[in-house]
Amino acid sequence: TLSSIQSHQSILSAVGFRHKRHQLLSHTSTRTYYKFPVQTDFVGRWTTNNTLQSWINERIQLFQPAAVHLCDGSQEENQSLIFKQMQQGTLIKLNPQLRPDSYLARSTKSDTARVEDATFVCAGSKSLVGPTNNWEDPEKMHLKMDKLFAGSMRGRTMYVVPFAMGPQNSPFTMYGVQVTDSPYVVSSMRIMTRMGLNVLEELSSDESANWVPCVHSVGAPLPTASDSPDSPWPCNATDKYIVHFPEERRIWSYGSGYGGNAILGKKCLALRLGSFIAHDEGWLAEHMLIIGVTNPQGEKKYFLGCFPSACGKTNLAMLEASLCTMENSDKWKVECLGDDIAWIRKAADGKLYAVNPENGFFGVAPGTSYESNKNAMTMIEKNTIFTNVAVTDKGDVWWEGMSKDPPSEGMIAWNRHEHGPWSTSPAAHPNARFCVGIHQCPVLDAEFSNPDGVPISGILFGGRRSTTVPLTYECFNWNHGVFTGSTMSSETTAAAAGLRGVLRLDPFAMRPFCGYNMSDYFRHWLSFGEDKSTKDQLPKMFMVNWFRKDKGRILWPGFSENLRVIKWIFDRCDKKEGDVSNAIETPVGYIPNYRDPKAFDTSNLFDSFSHMDATVMDRIFDIDAKQFQKDLSMFGEFYKSFEDTQKIPSKLWEEMNQVKQRLDAHVQSTSK
Repeated sequence: TLSSIQSHQSILSAVGFRHKRHQLLSHTSTRTYYKFPVQTDFVGRWTTNNTLQSWINERIQLFQPAAVHLCDGSQEENQSLIFKQMQQGTLIKLNPQLRPDSYLARSTKSDTARVEDATFVCAGSKSLVGPTNNWEDPEKMHLKMDKLFAGSMRGRTMYVVPFAMGPQNSPFTMYGVQVTDSPYVVSSMRIMTRMGLNVLEELSSDESANWVPCVHSVGAPLPTASDSPDSPWPCNATDKYIVHFPEERRIWSYGSGYGGNAILGKKCLALRLGSFIAHDEGWLAEHMLIIGVTNPQGEKKYFLGCFPSACGKTNLAMLEASLCTMENSDKWKVECLGDDIAWIRKAADGKLYAVNPENGFFGVAPGTSYESNKNAMTMIEKNTIFTNVAVTDKGDVWWEGMSKDPPSEGMIAWNRHEHGPWSTSPAAHPNARFCVGIHQCPVLDAEFSNPDGVPISGILFGGRRSTTVPLTYECFNWNHGVFTGSTMSSETTAAAAGLRGVLRLDPFAMRPFCGYNMSDYFRHWLSFGEDKSTKDQLPKMFMVNWFRKDKGRILWPGFSENLRVIKWIFDRCDKKEGDVSNAIETPVGYIPNYRDPKAFDTSNLFDSFSHMDATVMDRIFDIDAKQFQKDLSMFGEFYKSFEDTQKIPSKLWEEMNQVKQRLDAHVQSTSK
């Protein structure tokens, strides 16, 4: 065997992981894979952390790479890796006059999105992860991973990537070390995280900081005796596993080279593992954007936005206020701290403070344009890695929604097919992405690197709902807000493999990312409202829905016009609980008094958009009680799905019953 149980346990103890089970590693005694002979003195010269040295050496022996690259995060290293990927065909250099220092990667058809059916959370028992996660016994999964990873990097280089999530010198910061055989992943990690020798110095000794071991392989070893060409996008078409061992603080990913499946600091560490750790330590790791909003009087408030992937998070995070047709919109300012993940802690003053642990954006390209998101388009004009978009004959990128009409010159689609008027499939994959550093954001908030985070005034929930949900409403109180977040639903998008347009419950937009039982997750959220002495310091909660339709057409003009909704929410955050000024109480929450332009600003709205008028506003804010009653039935079935593991908190059932009673009363009053 590679090593004894005792050596593994001493390593984990030195790293500082808190184990809740006594026999998590007992399977190691049955390992029978080949011990790969390798000289690893260079690892000792790279880091003085003995635990890290031992772990790297063991990875080398198990994975059996042809070479090992210990990353330093330098620009010279990055350029070398970019050049290597160009030689291998993984990256195409775009026209430097049109898109400086930017590149295009194109994956295989089988590797284009998150693979939720192959994502596992392997805690000590199935009840700990609940019905929303795939579970396997940790011991069995360890054996499976050992078997898959043995020799998985033959013929390839193993890269060792030290990285940090969160600001430097912050109580929020978490560290990881990822090994991978994908240079594309290394280049992406350099953008999305703090990565390199500076981070390595923060892990200089066994006592310096805890760190999460992350292992990744594309699962495509190269036979030494074969002269067959390698794939430009190596992956395993049949075996994909994204596995989390939350009690051990470990991540294993096999078979995919794409996005959150392979860039392990993102969804895997920052959300799935992060949420588990946050529950243990009393904070929150959430799938949320963070924005700062300043009104014309100079008052600034920070907001979180909770949206499933591909539901407008990035557009809202980079909203260009001056493009809104509302009067004095140019005097409003919206600044971005992040578009995807927020780590949130409650401070001594009772307020919630949030940081963005990421260092870049991994945004959905289709639908992004200068009209919909001017700031994002400005941000990706240079120094960007694009994945699965089309490339024009001029050497620039294109995707559906980037312009009204496709370029007049020819294009090669994401699948390497020629694309033209005859084509029946999209030029860009619906989940095509751009990966770009956060400091290229033209509206980056000055507090982005604040180690203590920013104080949160409001939390926005949202999703794609073509019916039922009005443009916006405010939750009555904290518990009602948690109920609203726990029953968020959205029509599915291309961000995950599977059918699109299907209505799915996605609580807090965390269904694919919560690393433990969501019943406990909801209970954890409720706990933040238990201290009545600080309840007024908690953020208000709101639901928004930009996507309501009538006869197939989205009614609200959206994009920069969403500033009107933000303005109303901004003002509502100053109201005491129960204050209905500038609002109308409904069975589901407070909606704006939208017929009063002083309460909800509609200045220039009807003149700027020919389809908008007072009757359309009525439809946008309509509360159809019978449709909401159908939703409640779906919510109840979802809650009942937890009964075999850990029951949903009684407070949420009480909130649901109160909503039902209000809806029943509304139906009775309107039927008379």
